[in-house]
Amino acid sequence: MSADAFIDELWERQIVPTLCDYIRIPNKSPAFDPAWQANGHMDRGVSLFETWARGKLKSLPGSTLEVLRLADRTPLIFIEVPGGASARAGATKQNADSTVLMYGHLDKQPEMTGWSEGLGPWEPVRRGDKLFGRGGADDGYAMFAGLSALLALKEQNIAHARVVMVIEASEESGSPDLPFYIEHLSARIGTPDLVVCLDSGCGNYDQLWLTTSLRGMVMGNLTVRVLNEGVHSGAASGIVPSSFRILRALLSRIEDEATGRMTLPQLFADIPADRRRQAQEAADILGDTVHTELPFAAPTLPMGDNDAELILEKTWRPQLAVTAMEGYPLPRDGGNVLLPFSTAKLSLRLPPTCSADEARAAVKQALERDPPYQAQVSFDSPRGETGWNAPSLAPWLEAALNKASLSVFGKPVAFQGEGGSIPFMAMLGKKFPQTQFVVTGVLGPHSNAHGPNEFLHLPTAKKISACIASILTDHAAQ
Repeated sequence: MSADAFIDELWERQIVPTLCDYIRIPNKSPAFDPAWQANGHMDRGVSLFETWARGKLKSLPGSTLEVLRLADRTPLIFIEVPGGASARAGATKQNADSTVLMYGHLDKQPEMTGWSEGLGPWEPVRRGDKLFGRGGADDGYAMFAGLSALLALKEQNIAHARVVMVIEASEESGSPDLPFYIEHLSARIGTPDLVVCLDSGCGNYDQLWLTTSLRGMVMGNLTVRVLNEGVHSGAASGIVPSSFRILRALLSRIEDEATGRMTLPQLFADIPADRRRQAQEAADILGDTVHTELPFAAPTLPMGDNDAELILEKTWRPQLAVTAMEGYPLPRDGGNVLLPFSTAKLSLRLPPTCSADEARAAVKQALERDPPYQAQVSFDSPRGETGWNAPSLAPWLEAALNKASLSVFGKPVAFQGEGGSIPFMAMLGKKFPQTQFVVTGVLGPHSNAHGPNEFLHLPTAKKISACIASILTDHAAQ
């Protein structure tokens, strides 16, 4: 059986049913489920993954799996697969001294409203090539894709290097637990010369996409308080300033509301020439799908009409989103009351090479200084995550990526930065500066991770599995 046929059968018979069971588990990340330990959903997810993986690892002699549980931290699955021997002619490398680190996560974002009729976050629905439900694409599929690649190599008697896999459970909370596990496992992991991360996106479903950069992030709650309790608007408006108006004015200190452009110099970074070139190449491939794949409410327009510049806006320039508000009743419950406070949750995306600590300090200073009417103002930002810019590709890896994409998809590999964040990549990039990275994923057009109607595009997941097998083969031949 060919590797492609093996992977397809494994996915259809075993992986898809297991992912359906996974989607049914509401294992929200600790930031969204503070009682995750008591609720037990995360343990159910870990148990599901552990049981499936242990069954498959029996086919990979010498492999081990351990579920680690450091005190007061989310669990982590650690898998180790020894370098595979090969009878294939031309195998030139003993693999015991080389390590590939694979990464994924199994915690999820919350439910979110707006799911289409017949769909929901915790009930898997397959419609053709798409498996709908929370977490299948972000990032439940990753462990299965990595192991299916290794199993396919075993089936073909093809060599690969030693592989260690970490599947964490706090990524959607910013990976606060992961550094402790990486330190705990440092001696067992060693120094990987290749990292494979399957938690990213793809510009389309037609070829392999390599993620070249990830934005950083600063999150925090901006609160403006003007009263100790709400009062009748007829009695107080005109005397008491609106907390919302003050909040809006404060946001104008860091963002031009007419253009959406951030104004603080600490939030910007120079865009490297190769990233500009790759953005143009990606735009040439994707065309106006750069923006048409997003569910705009008609007649809303994108913030520009140059596709390459739109890619740079979402990957290399800072942007602000207000993702939540507190202090306000629903419209049906709102009376004629001047509200005592306004709190806005700010999500500020940063360029990949921008210092999150410097950006956070600059934003806090800008928002809190000299508040209008001496209102009580605070910007509570407990964390920031610096982004990641990939190192230059080694010649062997560039060739391997293109070979894999041409062989599996029939088209060459494409390159694109991503607007989201994967904290682990910045951590690894700093810890292992000589390591090569393959960061890719299934989050393509309309897949809508974190939002309603999230889906896993199954053909792409299978093809990425096959691409990883091909890349591991070429890695072992170095």
